[in-house]
Amino acid sequence: MATIELGEVQAKFADLVWENAPISSGALVRLCAEELHWKKPTTYTVLRKLCEKGLFENRNGTVTARISRAEYYAAKSEQFVEETFHGSLPAFLAAFTSKKKLTAAQAEELQRMIDAFREEAET
Repeated sequence: MATIELGEVQAKFADLVWENAPISSGALVRLCAEELHWKKPTTYTVLRKLCEKGLFENRNGTVTARISRAEYYAAKSEQFVEETFHGSLPAFLAAFTSKKKLTAAQAEELQRMIDAFREEAET
């Protein structure tokens, strides 16, 4: 997936769509008026731009996600690790945990993830 960059306003809008999709474009206009204090043209402009980026689709007045929130943020995380830590997940974790200590539960969850990855790689 090509990296899709979202500004702060677009990210807020995207979160609304992800939380409510599929949603009619009319309902989305009302939701944006309530949540973001936008007028109808602003909603449609931002929607059109995010559809052009491939994030959403507006077909027959129904807005759906072409890329899920999880997929989007997974790609952003991968891009961050690649650009900042030359793709090294261990280097990222070392930097992350140097200031913010992991709880026992977090360490256990990471260990479960590593164990599951190892099991998958062995099969």
